[in-house]
Amino acid sequence: MKNILISGGSGMIGQKITELLELKGYQVAWLSRSDKNQKTFIWNVEKNEIDPNAIAWADAIIHLAGAGVADKRWTEERKKIILESRTRSTQLLYQAINDAEEKPNAFISASAVGFYGFDTCATLVDENQDAGKDFLAHVVKEWEGEVKKIKELHLRTVILRIGIVLDPNGGALAEMMKPPVAAPLGKGDQWMSWITKGDLARMFVFALEKTTLQGIFNAVGPNPATNQQLTQAAAQVKGKPYIGIGVPGFALRLFLGEMAAMVLGGNRVSSQKIQKAGFEYECPDLKPALKAIFNKN
Repeated sequence: MKNILISGGSGMIGQKITELLELKGYQVAWLSRSDKNQKTFIWNVEKNEIDPNAIAWADAIIHLAGAGVADKRWTEERKKIILESRTRSTQLLYQAINDAEEKPNAFISASAVGFYGFDTCATLVDENQDAGKDFLAHVVKEWEGEVKKIKELHLRTVILRIGIVLDPNGGALAEMMKPPVAAPLGKGDQWMSWITKGDLARMFVFALEKTTLQGIFNAVGPNPATNQQLTQAAAQVKGKPYIGIGVPGFALRLFLGEMAAMVLGGNRVSSQKIQKAGFEYECPDLKPALKAIFNKN
């Protein structure tokens, strides 16, 4: 297995996975609508088009493609884009793999802990937890349903339900540290199941290389934190003022609309299954992880 095809490869996680794979001697290509500074195969999900040579080239596929959940306010049109960017891209890959004479050996797909619902309180949830009832839970359930069809094509299939990815240049952490003063969101007691970008990328490589691994795994760190704990720790490491008075929930709902439920709720998610499979974290603890992320001694 040497040729790895990545959808969504130009994103924050895809670039890190690409870097790790190339350091290990893999050949990596991206699926994209246009040529990149990386070996590229062209696809267009809206037009249901994909270069058939992409599947013939690939020994394995890592599927990350999907419109950003927090990029824009959730209008009905945006919600449709969030859903269909995931389901239709997976359907396109299914059809391309089904049509190919030579099929890849493995399909490693991103998913999200949003599967469990906006707020599961302090309950530690594992992969056997039922799906939630809200919008994101619906999106993830439909997305995973399309991925499971690929398993029927006799590919080893792994689904990684991603939590909150800590990176100083993007995602939740970057947004939390933007204001001049750091403060928790709402009450601050909602759980955030975090993982560093580096550990998440390593988990995808682990899922790729461990050929006995199949099924659904939570892609989170072993030590979830509350929003208040994470915000305060990040502020301390970053050297930013912190106040313990949370941003009121009504203000967040006014500013974010329905999307506010995503930041006011939270999930305390178990990582035991992936750990029992043999994955080891480089940054399992919050404070050292934040120091590494912000390059602080």
